[in-house]
Amino acid sequence: MASLQSVAFSSPISHCSHQPRSIPGLSIGAFHSSASSSFNGQSLHLTRSSSPKLSQTNKNTSRLTIMMVKPAIQFIQGIDEQTIPDVKLTKSRDGSNGMAIFAFNEPSVFDSSSVVGDITGFYMIDEEGVLQSVDVNAKFVNGKPAGVEAKYIMRTPREWDRFMRFMERYANANGLSFVKK
Repeated sequence: MASLQSVAFSSPISHCSHQPRSIPGLSIGAFHSSASSSFNGQSLHLTRSSSPKLSQTNKNTSRLTIMMVKPAIQFIQGIDEQTIPDVKLTKSRDGSNGMAIFAFNEPSVFDSSSVVGDITGFYMIDEEGVLQSVDVNAKFVNGKPAGVEAKYIMRTPREWDRFMRFMERYANANGLSFVKK
């Protein structure tokens, strides 16, 4: 796996620019999730490499912490889906729209839905935010849940690009690869 060379930031101010920005003096610390947190990412600490030394009288130092969210898919908000889906992509010839179809065989959402709640939608979460769809269908065989199919429709090239950035992160985090048919 390649080493981390840049970090992508997203904010209301920089939402137009989706190019990763390099940060000099970046150190990475592993983040361990706790029972009270559903965060599963990494904590990044920025150190001041070129700033002047702090005076000895000021012992209060500030540290900027940026949380990197592990890309995840959820059907119930806050509960990550553990099953890796088969994903089929279609795109119009002019590139103006497309669709992604996610097929989950025996998804883990059925294990937790009786305890946590009902499926509320299809959520793809990464450090840029959340992509969501309500086009979710469950498949039952002999009265037992067997699978889930979710569709995500992209109506603009910008939505397609955003989806592809999510899929690249999700694929890297889960060891997936793209196969063109």
